[in-house]
Amino acid sequence: MARRWAKLLVRKFEVMQSSPWLRPFAKYIAHPALWSLNRRSVALAVAAGMFGGLIPGPFQMLTAGILAVMVRCNFPIALVVTLYSNPLTIVPLYLVAYKLGVLVSTEQATHRLTAPPDFDWLHLWDSTVALAHWAWNLGTPLFVGVPLLALVLAVAGYFITLFGWSLHLRLEWRARKKARLAREAASAQQKNRE
Repeated sequence: MARRWAKLLVRKFEVMQSSPWLRPFAKYIAHPALWSLNRRSVALAVAAGMFGGLIPGPFQMLTAGILAVMVRCNFPIALVVTLYSNPLTIVPLYLVAYKLGVLVSTEQATHRLTAPPDFDWLHLWDSTVALAHWAWNLGTPLFVGVPLLALVLAVAGYFITLFGWSLHLRLEWRARKKARLAREAASAQQKNRE
């Protein structure tokens, strides 16, 4: 299933390469390693996406894409993984980053932590500016905590992906072995009947 999806994605990318806005970057993102599905490539892509997902603003996918090109890992997976940080999850993630920053930085929280502003979808620009102003007022602990949390999430994502991939293979091998033994037992019973 995943391989079929990846082949379809590669075909779509080959069609997209003719697009004028993508043509200047085609030589960088056309490398076969950026489209392969193997354990190392997917684990590195998850790490790149987890790291890029905490970059503020609209640069999350750009950062994940650049990291994917630099380390030659699966490009689309790196982009998709950045979606874990979205308007619903970004405030809790930044609060965790703030707490982490308070733990490791020499500067303690100088003022009481205030609640983030309400996000109004009808006034998207104003809400985004208010959220950025709130984050800026959190100071050094936030600016230390965000990259640190991004690094922790990237490392965790990498190792969890490797573990999950290995677990999936072991379970698949075990199921194949059971099926083979069942076929052999059925074949032996049929020979005994003859």
